[in-house]
Amino acid sequence: MSEIKLAAESRTEFGKGAARRIRRADKIPAVLYGHGGDPVHVTLPGHQTMMALKHSNALFSIELDGKGQLAIAKDVQRDPVKGVIEHVDLLVVKKGEKVEVDLWVHVVGESAPGTIHLVDLQEITVEAEATRIPESVEVSIEGLKAGETVYARDVKLPKGVTLVSENDLAVVYISVPQDNSADIEAAEAEASAQAAESEAAAETPESE
Repeated sequence: MSEIKLAAESRTEFGKGAARRIRRADKIPAVLYGHGGDPVHVTLPGHQTMMALKHSNALFSIELDGKGQLAIAKDVQRDPVKGVIEHVDLLVVKKGEKVEVDLWVHVVGESAPGTIHLVDLQEITVEAEATRIPESVEVSIEGLKAGETVYARDVKLPKGVTLVSENDLAVVYISVPQDNSADIEAAEAEASAQAAESEAAAETPESE
């Protein structure tokens, strides 16, 4: 994915009141950190940042005071009700540097007829070059049968990307749909058996 340029501005005001004023101006408070430097507090353009963050693991080129530096979003805080972005933590990265990131699991293919798939792990953690981070990974379930499982070690990763998550973590499990018909049939059979026993008992003459 190509770099997304964002024009940042330095900020010196902090606290909830300052954050509200920043957001009212259609901007987002953020902090840049990493590589041993002091954290740099900035504001980002609201709409552009919101649209950029729709891309998982987007690579930003942050333009600040006439200089540009690469960064990725490590934490995005949102309002739990409105979903509005309240704050962004940006990790400064360099070309050629490797970083740990979480990749969304995208299931492709069709499992065997009559089966369904259950996603046990929505994301897997990998290590990748900061400037070549994929947005997601594909997990194929084509032709898999009930009872089969795709583990983290089975996920095919792009070249240069290595797995950090534990190898034996279950990612996708193939199962069969829950069907109540068998339980209904068993209950009906039991009821019929009880009725037959009652009839037989009623027809048996009492002993003198």
